[in-house]
Amino acid sequence: MSDLDPVIHAQSRLRVMATLAAMPADEEITFPRLQQVLEMTAGNLSTHLRKLEDAGYVEQSKTHRGRTPVTYVGLTRPGRHAYDDYLTSLRAMLDPTRQEQTS
Repeated sequence: MSDLDPVIHAQSRLRVMATLAAMPADEEITFPRLQQVLEMTAGNLSTHLRKLEDAGYVEQSKTHRGRTPVTYVGLTRPGRHAYDDYLTSLRAMLDPTRQEQTS
């Protein structure tokens, strides 16, 4: 399991990354919508987003919609690459013959 990125490997962070990676590149989702999709508390989601942001995998931007503050969350280009690498490593681990076939 040493090939799996420990930042992504935590279950909640993997769910965040999978959700963001399913969106088109350069698209963002609002924090409340992401929270709703993942069924996570605001505090729990914030903690995991902070770890992913510290790794450079996600970015958060804050703006206003009228007078209401809004936080958008999106996957960075390095984050998408890290997620793709994670999936490749996981697939190779689950099916070692797959790795031999591609080598």
